[in-house]
Amino acid sequence: MESNTIVLAWGAGEDGQLGVGNTEDRDTVCRIQIPEVEDVGQRVISVVAGSRNSLAISQEGQLFTWGWNQRGTLGTKTKTETDTESTPTPTQVKALAHVKIVQAAIGGWHCLAVDDQGRAYAWGGNEYGQCGEEAERKEDNSKVIRRDISIPQRCAPQLTVRQVAAGGTHSVVLTHNGHVWTWGQPWPPGDIKQISTPVRVQGLENVQLIAVGAFHNLALLEEGEVWAWGNNEYGQLGTGNTQPRSQPVPVQGLSDLIVVDIAAGGWHSTALTTDAEVYAWGRGEHGRLGFGDDKSSKMVPQKVNLLAGESIAQVSCGGTHSVALTTDGRLFSYGRGDHGRLGYGRKVTTGHPMEVRIDIESPKNTSENNGHWVAKLVACGGRHTLAIASSKSNEEIF
Repeated sequence: MESNTIVLAWGAGEDGQLGVGNTEDRDTVCRIQIPEVEDVGQRVISVVAGSRNSLAISQEGQLFTWGWNQRGTLGTKTKTETDTESTPTPTQVKALAHVKIVQAAIGGWHCLAVDDQGRAYAWGGNEYGQCGEEAERKEDNSKVIRRDISIPQRCAPQLTVRQVAAGGTHSVVLTHNGHVWTWGQPWPPGDIKQISTPVRVQGLENVQLIAVGAFHNLALLEEGEVWAWGNNEYGQLGTGNTQPRSQPVPVQGLSDLIVVDIAAGGWHSTALTTDAEVYAWGRGEHGRLGFGDDKSSKMVPQKVNLLAGESIAQVSCGGTHSVALTTDGRLFSYGRGDHGRLGYGRKVTTGHPMEVRIDIESPKNTSENNGHWVAKLVACGGRHTLAIASSKSNEEIF
């Protein structure tokens, strides 16, 4: 990794998901080290935080995972090894070492990745077909329980994929022609049977980005419009009610805005506009929407005024918290605070965005930044958060 780029983590660590070599919680920012990347002068370009595990992608397209592994979610098993319960340090996924991974996602108990050729891969829990593998059958043709996939394998081979997204029990991919496909357990669960082969989501054209929560889905069209479908128990679809939708519908209240980014947490959603402003909707418990003392759920998007005055570049949504990244590289967290998941040194739940300080010492082989770092990317998980930061003195952020 280049000396002016570091990977950060904070929050719950009971499954080793922080990647710092132990299972302790951290309520302030700590640094993750990946020797296989750093020692060859490379850097990490992307991180993803899941429910109980994490992953990172290097600039060379190598994938590293750490955390909980009982369902094979780390993808590091070989044909001669057995699954381990957890791994608290980043480990390379050697089954994908021969390809260049460009993007990845973590769902409930499964993971997805896509390489630079548009080929998608899946591993982990597969009880609903979310890894794309059909159930094994006995000789009498009766179904048996789907097996977990401990070694990454190809999925959706008929599609040329540019983005993958993973939900609690389903998978979603965006293809290069702007179409969205999905498989696994849909929502509502009784609407469509579990499927292992991709089915195209009807009614969506020219999609440029997808985001998936536990059981709901968002799609950002090239024109800046946002559509949603799936579970809607807390209004996370932004339709003004709590009726679930099996087909995409437009999110209300954003028609006069141009949205440039979207994010989906477990049961809440956010949108970022061209004016660098944040809108949030869905479950408001614990203050995860960022509306201060108002922790009620919102059926339609509302502007997060507590971030007014800050130029926001990205928002990431976790299970019960959110983190906003500003264009000048600062981080603001809000929502549930136990296990230290907000990262500002106190395990206090709050709906008021609080700044996360990056007080990390410079690497021993460099002195140019004097420990002053600015964030470039943030990824919220169930109870922990990851980020990538760089030296302010050496690199313009946005």
